[in-house]
Amino acid sequence: MNWYCDIAPGHPVHGPYHDTEYGVPVDDDRALFERLCLEIFQAGLSWLIVLKKRPALVAAFDAFDPARVAQYDENDIERLMSDAGIIRNRRKIAAVIGNARKVVEICESEGSFAAWIQRHHPRDKAAWVKLFRQTFAFTGGEVVGEFLMSIGVLPGAHRPDCPAFARILDLDPLWRKSEPTS
Repeated sequence: MNWYCDIAPGHPVHGPYHDTEYGVPVDDDRALFERLCLEIFQAGLSWLIVLKKRPALVAAFDAFDPARVAQYDENDIERLMSDAGIIRNRRKIAAVIGNARKVVEICESEGSFAAWIQRHHPRDKAAWVKLFRQTFAFTGGEVVGEFLMSIGVLPGAHRPDCPAFARILDLDPLWRKSEPTS
């Protein structure tokens, strides 16, 4: 997303995300789940819309706590569908809830969502997409690719001449650790 390094710096909405989150390694399961959900909500929309609606999404989805979201039922779906502050797409909302249940299962079997990601590293993008499609809902190539770039697993979040790139290198992201396999 090298063009992001051109438009984001100094932008009131894109700037903070670009400068402090995008491409930065993440090992907190709640934050990982939030990022995955935000990418799902972005599908077919602009990232600017998602970032503007992020506070409302965080509030509506109990701060993206996977254990809490995994307990959502039809009443919660209806509550979310009536919330004008969020992206109201029934398929995306259902995917988020189903994916929360999968994250909870992963945490029970692997210890954490982060451990599951690290166990499957390294992979190329195609292999990651295949794994995510087998595991989660609403996880096509763009969703998976952006999610993994956003958390420092796949390279490409920033150009080498972007100031954020140097800061991220100091954090030793997973994409620097080894060559991907399929």
